[in-house]
Amino acid sequence: MRDNIIPIHRGAKDGLSDVETLRTRARKHIEQGAVTDGYKADRKTVLRLLDEALATELVCVLRYRRHHYMASGIHAQSIAAEFLEHAVEEQAHADLLAKRIVQLGGEPNFDPDQLTKRSHAQYVEGKDLADMVRENLVAERIAIDSYAEMIRYLGEDDPTTRRMLEGILAAEEEHAEDLMTLLSDQGA
Repeated sequence: MRDNIIPIHRGAKDGLSDVETLRTRARKHIEQGAVTDGYKADRKTVLRLLDEALATELVCVLRYRRHHYMASGIHAQSIAAEFLEHAVEEQAHADLLAKRIVQLGGEPNFDPDQLTKRSHAQYVEGKDLADMVRENLVAERIAIDSYAEMIRYLGEDDPTTRRMLEGILAAEEEHAEDLMTLLSDQGA
């Protein structure tokens, strides 16, 4: 049965490395784990961007959680539930970012004193329910622009990080749409 298997020959003609070259490169710098010689992005810049995104997500978790507990008024119950759902999703984003930072040889920065300095979004408490929804929508719009810029920056140089950020961006766009619907429902 194995007679009909065609060996794969790779080389300069097709732009792919031959198998021996792949094996040799894999053994070099093994201490770098997933980061191989084929990694094309500026790792220092990518780690900075991911750390800023991590701070942004953590600030959003905290703001959404506060708004969840502080929501009051006739529409508060359903909106508070939406805030909590978003907080949980933002925490999942933070976890993905922290994991990727470690994969790239960095250390995720969870220092509370530094979070708001690195975050793209602000921590705004909001005066009332409509104000809380607006502030969260502003933060989501900031996140959308930030992630879109990071994705464009990465291009094909770090496809794993780019795909992760594309998934987070899609979720942030959904959050913005949810919040816009809440504002419309309130007539704010």
